[in-house]
Amino acid sequence: MLVLGVFTLYFLTPIWWLFIAATKERGDLTTTNPLWFSDVNLLENLQGVFSYGDGILPRWLLNSVLYAGVGALVATLLAGMCGYALAKYAFPGREVIFNVVLGGVLVPATALALPLFLIFAQVGGTNTFWSVFLPSIVSPFGVYLARIYAASSVPDELLEAARLDGAGEVRTFFSVSVRLMVPALVTVYLFQFVAIWNNFFLPLIMLRDESLFPVTLGLYNWNTVVNQVPELRLYVLTGSLVSIVPLIVVFLLLQRFWRTGLGTGSLK
Repeated sequence: MLVLGVFTLYFLTPIWWLFIAATKERGDLTTTNPLWFSDVNLLENLQGVFSYGDGILPRWLLNSVLYAGVGALVATLLAGMCGYALAKYAFPGREVIFNVVLGGVLVPATALALPLFLIFAQVGGTNTFWSVFLPSIVSPFGVYLARIYAASSVPDELLEAARLDGAGEVRTFFSVSVRLMVPALVTVYLFQFVAIWNNFFLPLIMLRDESLFPVTLGLYNWNTVVNQVPELRLYVLTGSLVSIVPLIVVFLLLQRFWRTGLGTGSLK
């Protein structure tokens, strides 16, 4: 408990500092206790950051929700189907494909950004929504996790029973297998959602139009000009606080599926 308490404090302190900083006036950021309140101006700061630049921050947040929310959903579906196929179907080259997927897990995303940019540049796809969205729907780790989980949690006897009842392969997957794979699929979704939401380098090299920026890139652009526009320092902090709220909400909404999966495992 002591170790857990120390690590909890370690991880929550930056969030607490960010929340405190977002409640202060610009002049209080460097003259007051960084971990405690002074004059609380959170509502004024929120109004300022949402209205600055003709209200561009809500557009950035919406872009991030589309990139991360829809991208993670599609990535989870593709990873679940691919992992299930690799686990439950025997076909030539299955292990080769799985080894290639494992190789993809080892490649850092930043190493792929430049080749992706060159590919999209060849087809005129840079500075578009798709240049960020399409690479986000590929999740080698999700395929790996889905295969491991499907192999251990989806009994072959249950699939045979579904086939004997006349269910096709697609219906068997969505009606039977997906229900058993929910904890793994939720894990894949959360990992992919966080990875896409925090993705910075790919949008940086792909996008030039501010209206297409995710919130991470938009706040970075604000941060680069804080010396010329001092009030942006406070807006960057407030915007950063706003940007972590969707991550917390998604985690809180989906954690019950983990508990359900653990409970089901104990019953089995």
